[in-house]
Amino acid sequence: MTRPRLMLITGMSGSGKTTLAGYAEEHGYRVTTMGDVIRDLARERGLEPTPSNLGLVAEGIRREGGDAAVARKCIERLRREGAACVVVDGIRSLEEVEAFRDAFSDVMLMAVHASPGTRFRRLRERGRSDDPKRWETFVERDRRELGFGVGSAIAMADHMIVNEGSLQDLKQAFEGLMERLNEE
Repeated sequence: MTRPRLMLITGMSGSGKTTLAGYAEEHGYRVTTMGDVIRDLARERGLEPTPSNLGLVAEGIRREGGDAAVARKCIERLRREGAACVVVDGIRSLEEVEAFRDAFSDVMLMAVHASPGTRFRRLRERGRSDDPKRWETFVERDRRELGFGVGSAIAMADHMIVNEGSLQDLKQAFEGLMERLNEE
């Protein structure tokens, strides 16, 4: 199997999805982020990008449009832009995966995993406006994402990368995966 046309990345917040997407970009993939759809909707509604507001927007769009609502918005964007090789950062459910697989051929789902303690530390260091500052907020966010079905998407991934070490370790794991994909 040569590299897939569409690489979907799933994992819990702070696991390393965006970092992996950056490595894919070095391999010629264009990156689109599911969370940008939520942040754009919040901005359109005049909401500050706080963890609470983004959570409400994410829940609302799924309540209104179903579990694949965010994916469908990304698919529309991808079709308009017409990129040949794309990585989608931030898959949250199997319904989203199926929406992408229905819309495109040659789709691969990759999961990245890191422990809760590692992820919380990374999110605090990252300091994005929607990153939790308190453990309780972090746990609440994890529960919300698990409620969306991210655990099922992780469990059904075609490939898994564990990210508990350094950035160099993560890059080596990704490079190894890309080599294996190009050999299949």
